[in-house]
Amino acid sequence: MFKKLATIVVGVAAIATLLGANTAVAAPGTPVLGGGSGIIVDDAFECTLTTIGYDGAGRLVGLTAGHCGGAGAAVKAESNTKFGVVGRFVYSNKDLDYAVIEFDAARVIPVNRIGNTTITNIGNPPGFLNLICKEGRTTGNTCGLAYGDVFQSNETWSQMCVIEGDSGGPVVMGSTLVAMVNAYLLAPCIGPEVGTNINAIFGDINRRGGVGAGFRPI
Repeated sequence: MFKKLATIVVGVAAIATLLGANTAVAAPGTPVLGGGSGIIVDDAFECTLTTIGYDGAGRLVGLTAGHCGGAGAAVKAESNTKFGVVGRFVYSNKDLDYAVIEFDAARVIPVNRIGNTTITNIGNPPGFLNLICKEGRTTGNTCGLAYGDVFQSNETWSQMCVIEGDSGGPVVMGSTLVAMVNAYLLAPCIGPEVGTNINAIFGDINRRGGVGAGFRPI
């Protein structure tokens, strides 16, 4: 059985250590967000941001797992929840398990590096036994071998440690975003991990149009 990886917020959220390449001037306390950042959805669920960047219309947008929330859900940065809402879900696709978030560009400092993960471009899913890594708000940076597209679907399975809260985490080869974390089978950190291929996600977004179409990472 698939184990989805959103986790319910209990008590005060942990403060994540965020490392970013941007040095934008912003109001004190403005959250820094990038692929791998922890986000709080509707003050109820902890998930991970997959990536952040601009769509073809110049809107600041990001992705996370679809089971983290539905359209209209409010997003706060786990690093500074007191700063308030920084974005909202505009679309959630339960079939591919992804969601598009539109951020308030005045309330976020977007970056392309969080922890040990840098995202510079978007690419095809990994092949069998390719080494891939992910950045999650719960387990941080972990790596493992990809099993590839096991069932010729839109999923890549891998032997990589993920647990609750890592939902939406970016899966990368080098600095290329190839998938997002969605679930695990059997047991946490034993896996296997199951993720949606990023090209399937952006293919769906671009066909649908609107917020997120024409996305490019920071």
